[in-house]
Amino acid sequence: MNAGDGGAPAGTPAPLEWKFSQVFGERTAGEEVQEVDVISAIEFDRTGDHLATGDRGGRVVLFERTDAKEHAGSRRELERMDYPVTRHPEFRYKTEFQSHEPEFDYLKSLEIEEKINKIRWCQMANGALFLLSTNDKTIKFWKVQEKKVKKISDLNIDPSRGVANGSIPSSSVSSSQKQYLVNGCYTDGSSECLSNDLSVPPGGLPALRLPVVTSGETSLAARCRRVDGETFISADDLRINLWNLQISNQSFNIVDVKPTNMEDLTEVITSAEFHPTHCNILAYSSSRGSIRLVDMRQSALCDSHSKLFEEQETPGSRSFFTEIIASISDIKFAKAGRYILSRDYMTLKLWDINMDSGPVSTFQVHEHLRPKLCDLYENDSIFDKFECCLSGDGSRVATGSYSNLFRVFGCAPGSTETTTLEASKNPRRQVQTPSRPSRSLSSSITRVVRRGSESPGADANGNSFDFTTKLLHLTWHPTENSIACAAANSLY
Repeated sequence: MNAGDGGAPAGTPAPLEWKFSQVFGERTAGEEVQEVDVISAIEFDRTGDHLATGDRGGRVVLFERTDAKEHAGSRRELERMDYPVTRHPEFRYKTEFQSHEPEFDYLKSLEIEEKINKIRWCQMANGALFLLSTNDKTIKFWKVQEKKVKKISDLNIDPSRGVANGSIPSSSVSSSQKQYLVNGCYTDGSSECLSNDLSVPPGGLPALRLPVVTSGETSLAARCRRVDGETFISADDLRINLWNLQISNQSFNIVDVKPTNMEDLTEVITSAEFHPTHCNILAYSSSRGSIRLVDMRQSALCDSHSKLFEEQETPGSRSFFTEIIASISDIKFAKAGRYILSRDYMTLKLWDINMDSGPVSTFQVHEHLRPKLCDLYENDSIFDKFECCLSGDGSRVATGSYSNLFRVFGCAPGSTETTTLEASKNPRRQVQTPSRPSRSLSSSITRVVRRGSESPGADANGNSFDFTTKLLHLTWHPTENSIACAAANSLY
């Protein structure tokens, strides 16, 4: 999806007009989607010129931008002159490879599926792309580069002439019952070689010339590879480990929430992210709705956090589902690192790392589902893990919902932007009219809660929501107002 600025009063951010741009793997009416084809991870690289997706079948598919390449010169000139680029982004299929295979852990008697959980791009080097992909057990580091395939297209040998290495004229090949190899031996394995009656004329063989080597198609090779100078973190339910890309068999445990007695376990880790500019700071979220900021300079084991971000429970609002819907499924740092965006089941929350008293803004994603929490619990939809993302300039946030819908909220001061779009060629087919945000003062801090005008269980057109079609994964282009989102096996 691609957006352009619309008109807005002076001093307030201009609302975006979203338009469909491209789709890969679009389903036809009535087509059944195979489970292995469902997209489970999606990520832009730092430049926005490459996009990677992972699926439940363990495959990683790469796409590259084509409009930037074809108009690179003019595009740079337009950016230098601060002119807007009106072309929609265009991507094309680049390559794909099998990242993970199904495994079986014999020690735990547990089957490990090949589903790709996360993809993260690393720094490019020497024209090669580097990325990390992981399933439930194994993290793999891939290098993808283009190689020119060269082949001999013309030997430039006169077939009527013999050659000094023992090959024979074509006329004798046709009359002989045995075929000869280039070294003069027979193809049937016998060691009898050609006679030495082939004479070389004075001055050599004028018909013998060097073969012509031509460059054929470009081949893309993806392989696991290690490079130095980089670290990354991995997280499971109980631990966060720090890895070096140069050392694949050793990691350092930096967060461990496992209690001595597992019966005392009250929360698990749900997401973890490095700070975008400070390599010593990371944040991780928990199933109880809290976010902890840790500084690795304080101690080797970061069990004690530097800051804790959590919203206090409203008195009298607790229910059986309170802890379930409070679980944070995803967190993202803003590009500058000042804010953290978190997604729980019902809301998006924007946190200022300098203010741990509560979120700066809260955005209601699908408040109309609150009366249906019992039904959502029965069909396990309440445990769906929705991702979230921020725009490159930090002025907007987005997340997915059901019926292949996703919502975009303006979070800049003074913005009331609230947009609901569908992952389809007609993104505004199911649009809800946004209402103005309601504001409340608490602890002398203005916090914003925004809601779209939603009718319970139905969209603005009266269509009931489909809980089997959900938009869990999406990512925002790092420099432009473009969103890539995955709906089942389709990429929009």
